[in-house]
Amino acid sequence: MTKADIVNSISQKTGIDKLIVLNTVEAFMATVKENMANGENIYLRGFGSFILKRRAQKTARNISKNTALIIPEHNIPAFKPAKTFMQEIK
Repeated sequence: MTKADIVNSISQKTGIDKLIVLNTVEAFMATVKENMANGENIYLRGFGSFILKRRAQKTARNISKNTALIIPEHNIPAFKPAKTFMQEIK
């Protein structure tokens, strides 16, 4: 399902104009990105959580050049579904 499919589905179910729904979806995604970039987690009760996971520093190998690279610790965005969400999917 694409963003356009989501917008069409919401528009059909609610009767709201597609342009308004698109702006709302875009604003939601921008808010999620902005808050996660600031190190905040987002919790949506009954749906799930957008969380940041910390990856530790590690050493990687470049096989073609036979050199070692150090990858610094960094955050990875992740989604953890709520229990009610998981029960509906099963």
